[in-house]
Amino acid sequence: MSARPSNRILVTGATGQIGSELIFELSKKYGEQNVIAAGHSRAPSEKMLSVVIFETLDVSDKDAVSKIAAKYDIDTIYHLAGVLSAAGEKNPALAWQVNMDGLRNVLEVAREQNVARMFWASSIAAFGANAPRVNTPQETSLIPTTVYGISKVAGELLCNYYSTRYGLDIRSLRYPGIISSETLPGGGTTDYAVEIFYEAIKKKKYTCFVRKDTVLPMLYMPDCMMATLKLMDADPSQIKIRTSYNLGGLAFTAEELANEIKKYVPEFVCEYKPDFRQKIADSWPMSLDDTPARKDWGWKPAFDLPAMTKDMFEKLSERLGYL
Repeated sequence: MSARPSNRILVTGATGQIGSELIFELSKKYGEQNVIAAGHSRAPSEKMLSVVIFETLDVSDKDAVSKIAAKYDIDTIYHLAGVLSAAGEKNPALAWQVNMDGLRNVLEVAREQNVARMFWASSIAAFGANAPRVNTPQETSLIPTTVYGISKVAGELLCNYYSTRYGLDIRSLRYPGIISSETLPGGGTTDYAVEIFYEAIKKKKYTCFVRKDTVLPMLYMPDCMMATLKLMDADPSQIKIRTSYNLGGLAFTAEELANEIKKYVPEFVCEYKPDFRQKIADSWPMSLDDTPARKDWGWKPAFDLPAMTKDMFEKLSERLGYL
């Protein structure tokens, strides 16, 4: 019998904000033929189709997940499919179905097909208003007030269970808000930190849906990619936490971000009209203590607010034709 191929990778939620960039990093590292991108609600880009294999997949359908994993003899899974916070509050039943049933399906397939390693994306939404908001510790009370956050807490516990009960090598990060120059956000409470760049360049104005003094943890996409791959490359002995690691990066107010952008678009005007997402933001941390991630597997972000803003503006200005 021939040896099982290594690094045959399935990425669910591949057309989302993180997945759509992760697939390119994985294809560069492991080869295009070894990366299977799976998505459901968003169509894949032509660029994506040119570099990886794409499959349409609803993760709430376990048989479909199982068939794709078997078809490609999957060795590693990055499970990113999910309904985000603001979108989840509009349709809680769908959020639970995708986020929880989908995760359990992927875990069961990983167990049944002896997948070697799995990544699952948790979130700062796992925290609730009762947790310390500044330098939120790794271990603290988790009582979120959104169905998205509830699904993340339950998901962390489920991943820990499958790790301890079945010995699966499952790794996870509590992602903060992700800022990307490549993909538009998809219904999250931190979306303003991406939208503001597009509106500043195209219209010179933006109406922000959180208060100007709102502080939320953020992470620039290059750091997000680095952290995810570094975690997955770590030796199993380095992984001490099987729920999910805090992942810190940036922490700034909405107004501080707007002021950084004004350095590049002096005429930019930002107005603040908080909506239902403000309440969600007020229940989340303002900054995270990610000491365990730094100690266990060497996490260290590369971008601060000025460096991130400069890089975002340069990339988007070129794409959008801003002079």
